[in-house]
Amino acid sequence: MIIEAFIRWIETARAADRANAAAALARAFLRPDLADEQHQAALLAMSHLLDDPSPQVRLSLAQALAHSSLAPRAIMIALAEDQPEIACTVVALSPVLTDADLIDLAATGGSLLGGFVASRGGLSRSVAAALAEVGDEGAALILLENETASISSRSVSRIAERFGHCAAIRRLLLERGDLPADARQSLVEQVSTALAGSDLVRMVLARPRLERLTLDACETASVAIAGDVSVAELPALVEHLRSKGKLTPALLIHALCSGKSDFFSHAMVALSGLEERRVRSLLASGRMHAVRALFEAAGLQRDIAMVFVEATLLWRQAGEVLTTQSICDRLLDTCRRPADPNSPVALLLDLVEKLQRSELRATARSYAGSALLAA
Repeated sequence: MIIEAFIRWIETARAADRANAAAALARAFLRPDLADEQHQAALLAMSHLLDDPSPQVRLSLAQALAHSSLAPRAIMIALAEDQPEIACTVVALSPVLTDADLIDLAATGGSLLGGFVASRGGLSRSVAAALAEVGDEGAALILLENETASISSRSVSRIAERFGHCAAIRRLLLERGDLPADARQSLVEQVSTALAGSDLVRMVLARPRLERLTLDACETASVAIAGDVSVAELPALVEHLRSKGKLTPALLIHALCSGKSDFFSHAMVALSGLEERRVRSLLASGRMHAVRALFEAAGLQRDIAMVFVEATLLWRQAGEVLTTQSICDRLLDTCRRPADPNSPVALLLDLVEKLQRSELRATARSYAGSALLAA
């Protein structure tokens, strides 16, 4: 009888009164001391309110139930599928919604609902993975800004793959410590591409110089990334660089002169097709001709390969004592520069000389900084 009277009343009541009644009804439903019969009646009345023509009424119901784990699931699902201002209240807050519900909403609810799913506190890995796969750029950005969300490295990589062109997303990804090395490398390449395409940069720098600076910056970043990642991540990083045609002699000599031995070994494995144990053995103790054969198997020309052989032997002799600058110094002293300045060996030695100058300047800056601190 109570539910029938309520239904008759709402047929003529004003929207504001119906909204107040919806909130009161929801609060009554959540009371633990409510009798079973009254509880069932309140549930039926709320179900009827789902069809109320006024969004104000349905929003009032959603707001009253949104924070409670005792809210009826059927009601919350219906409200989550309502118009955006109503649905968002439920999607962002309701503890009743399961991961499966949130994944469905992220996939079918559009940009706005996807963003509210991404903003939920304590978001699980499975929901984050769904957002990384089907969410739009806005949802991905909100997800990365959500400090309580649990996001796997695979999902981080997927976001980088889908939205690496977005500067705001790139920034958040590059700040993460769990960004896989291959994804980080890909983002660095996209940053370089974006800078090269900037109208301001193109106005200041001539095209050949811009291309050279962009390439140098990418190679330097690649070597830095290679030095920071775990050994377990190196195969993926190397494969990314190989598939993009980035395992060039310039990058490899930079890595070798910089002492990135693990990265260099994995690169030789990828390029030569030999087993890792065999490659490491050759680099550590192989005879000169065997080491040269390894580099030739990796696709390096014989004259280029000899420069790499000399660098390898220098590191062997020095152990961990030599710095990048001193390796470059000795390599430039050891290798004879060809008469043709445009020959592959001459160009490779130019890169070594450039690395030498860069290391010298970095050492000078470090020394100057230390002197200022000591003053």
